[in-house]
Amino acid sequence: MRVKYKDSALSITMRLEDAPDIKECMEDLVEALQMKHIDTKRIVCMRSSGSKGRALARIWSLPKIWQKALGVEAHYVVEVISEKFDKLSEEEKHKTLIHEILHIPKNFSGAVVSHRTKHFDGLGGHKTVRIDERTVDRMYREIKHKLK
Repeated sequence: MRVKYKDSALSITMRLEDAPDIKECMEDLVEALQMKHIDTKRIVCMRSSGSKGRALARIWSLPKIWQKALGVEAHYVVEVISEKFDKLSEEEKHKTLIHEILHIPKNFSGAVVSHRTKHFDGLGGHKTVRIDERTVDRMYREIKHKLK
């Protein structure tokens, strides 16, 4: 599916298309990371071009109100920005997708986890979880031998 979106007020044309290669990579990463809470059937992967932003990739959620209104379960869309993402090495592509995966909460609710979040540690305290380069690098090192 290819969609062309034009905003005449901003004079921006953005193209969107399905990204089965990204979907396959996401499935491999979720399996390697043993993130059993992530239902990859409810993650849609898209490739966009024409974006003026700085991002390499983005994750989009389907908030509870939309889930209720549409009568559907939580879904996520991972969008890769073609002009930037496609130029990356395989390692950097994997790391970028791991970063996006980390934004999906353990309850797969349709919400998005922020870059810095406090969680109960189970011992009466809190621990801060960060989605940052250091965390992504550590996770990638742990699984890179499992990837194609």
